[in-house]
Order: sequence, then C-alpha cells, then structure tokens
Amino acid sequence: MSFLSQTLSRVKPSPTIVMTTKALELKAAGRDVIGLSAGEPDFDTPQNIKDAAIAAINAGKTKYTAVDGTPELKQAICAKFARENGLSYAPDQVTVGTGGKQVLYNAFMATLNPGDEVIIPAPYWVSYPDMVLLAGGAPVVIQGSLENRFKITAAQLEAAITPNTKWFLFNSPSNPTGAGYNRDELRALTDVLLRHPHVWVMTDDMYEHLVFDDFEFCTPAQIEPALYDRTLTVNGVSKAYAMTGWRIGYAAGPVPLIKAMAKVQSQSTSNPCSVSQAAAAEALNGPQDFIYGNKAVFQRRRDLVVSMLNAAPGVTCPNPEGAFYVYPDISACIGKTSAGGTLITDDEAFCTALLEETGVAVVFGSAFGLSPNFRVSYATSDAVLADACTRIQTFCRGLS
Repeated sequence: MSFLSQTLSRVKPSPTIVMTTKALELKAAGRDVIGLSAGEPDFDTPQNIKDAAIAAINAGKTKYTAVDGTPELKQAICAKFARENGLSYAPDQVTVGTGGKQVLYNAFMATLNPGDEVIIPAPYWVSYPDMVLLAGGAPVVIQGSLENRFKITAAQLEAAITPNTKWFLFNSPSNPTGAGYNRDELRALTDVLLRHPHVWVMTDDMYEHLVFDDFEFCTPAQIEPALYDRTLTVNGVSKAYAMTGWRIGYAAGPVPLIKAMAKVQSQSTSNPCSVSQAAAAEALNGPQDFIYGNKAVFQRRRDLVVSMLNAAPGVTCPNPEGAFYVYPDISACIGKTSAGGTLITDDEAFCTALLEETGVAVVFGSAFGLSPNFRVSYATSDAVLADACTRIQTFCRGLS
C-alpha cells in the first residue's frame, strides 16, 4: 500500500507476538495449547507495590507528571543505581519511559542519523534491529555461537567497529538465551570500547536480578568507569518486580543525551502513567527480599527444562546464567520429517509443526538472529513445563 511509510516497510511485526497470537487462536478453537512464547513472569506484582498504586490514586496522583519521570521516581532510581551498581547519577541524568522498549527507542531516535551503525550481538531481542531501522540507523549483527554459549568475543567486537559505529548494544543476561557475561568477559569487551572513543554503549539490564548459581551481575559503566560519560544504562521494573503491565522502564546517562530523549518523548507519548510511576518508586525503595524467592523458583524451573530438553533427541540445550529463557540448538533435527508429515526445513518449520502437532508454542530462532534454535520461556509452573517438555521429547522422537 503506497500510502504507508517507506520506513515501515523495513521492519516486521514482533515474532513473539505472532506466535503468542497463533497459540491463542488455537486455544480459542478448543485445542490444548501450552504457551511458552511470552517473556513475562507468572508471579503477581507484590502487594506493597499494588498498595502504593492504590494510595497514589486515592491521593489524586492521576494528573500529568514531568515528561520523563516524577522527582520521586528519579530519586528512587538514583538510589538504586548507587546501592546495587555502584553508579552515581543525579536526577537530571535519569529518564523514565513507558517500558524499557520506549527508553531504547527514544535513545535511537535522539541519536541516529542515516548511515549510523549499531552493533547488536545475536541472538538478540527481536525488537533491537527494527528499532534501529525505524530510527534511520543500520543494524550490524555479530553472531554468537553455541560453542561460546551464545556470547560474542572481544575480537568479534573489534572487527565490527567502523568509523560509522555509533552504539554498541549490550544485553546480559540475555533475551533470548539467558546467557550472562561474567566480569572477565565484560572487561574484555570494555577494553575494546576504550580504544574506540566514538562508540557509545547502550546496556539492557532488564534481567539484572534474575541470575543463578554463583553468577554475579555486572554492567559496563560499573566495570569500566572511563565509559561512564558515553554509556546509557537501561533497566526497568517489568521482570524483577513482576510489573510487565505497569509499563515503566528507565535509564541513566549523560545530561545532553537524557535531555534529547526527553524531547523525543515529549512529542510522542509525554509522561508515563502517573500511578505506575508511584508503584515503581515503591518497588525500588521497598522490600527486595521477594526477588530472591522468585529467583529460586526460576532456577528450579531452569534446571527442569534444561534437563528435559537435553533428553529430547536432536536437541542441545545450554544451561543459562540468568533470565527465564533457554535457547536450544536443533541442528540435528533439520532435514527430518515430523510424525505429522512436515519437513523440518528450518527452525520456523520446527516450531510451527511443534505447535500444530503437540500444542506447544515456542519462538523460532531466526526471529532472534541465530538459527537453528528456538526460545522457551519457562515463566510458568513446573507442572506445565514438565508437560510441555514431555510433548517436545515426543515430537523429537517422532522425527525421521
């Protein structure tokens, strides 16, 4: 349709939403469907956070706020960065958006010119490349590998940097793999970035608190203070605080960048929901102990899913450091035919046949920039996960 923007033709709808919608349609038609495609904790928002939102409503805090966040929430964010990351920010270095996605999008819109490159390690969250394209930039994808647990190396980063590189976008623990970079691995990357002062760093730390075993989270500006003045550290309350629907993300960085992002937001959505901001302030300032209980549940689920998927013929599933995803490799399944007669030509064909023949909805790896794989979100009950993994095992045993 020629009426539509040429820019829009360069991007595609979110594949995670596409798979989730397909699963819902099958469910509505009476099929027994298990959805493992949505990246959303199944826990309820803690009561103290809900109470803070109710109190904000009752106190009449239902009006416009400052475009990029209330003073109360910005103070809470500054305190969080100091307490948990050893990073010192003032309120004028902080921005609040309608979810982490808007914060990332604002940053790209505020900084990218035609020809500017953004380095994105793959597998990546599905929205990263399309946001760069919408903002007029050029995504430059670096491929991780199964052998390196889906993480990129310093040598790969060095080789990808050009005079046109504006941003390096970094996500650890990762969506979709759950892979986390330890201090030594991150130090190797920051050492490269120190040699290229024109490259800025954008971190997506959304899964900071969902890390397992003895893994310790760290973020680039924390590891290398010399990068502080060219780093945008992005986070939010969606995952750790089970607040996906409240839509609050935030970031901290240099004042000129934060002001530019506020300008973008002022002409798009204006302020995030006032009630959600009050809830987010309570989330950051209030009790944090429940996070450890939730984390233990996620770790137990991870262990269950990794064990059961590795028992499926043709599936190799690394044990991730964090988040609530696994990203199994299915190279050994490609070229085979399912029990229902579908030729498994690639990971999308695998996932489509899996959904149609067993009722298990997962997301194909090509959506995340690395194939042949699929992503499982294990943010659901142990019983549901065991049922889903049993169905995946049966499906894989039926391949011939």
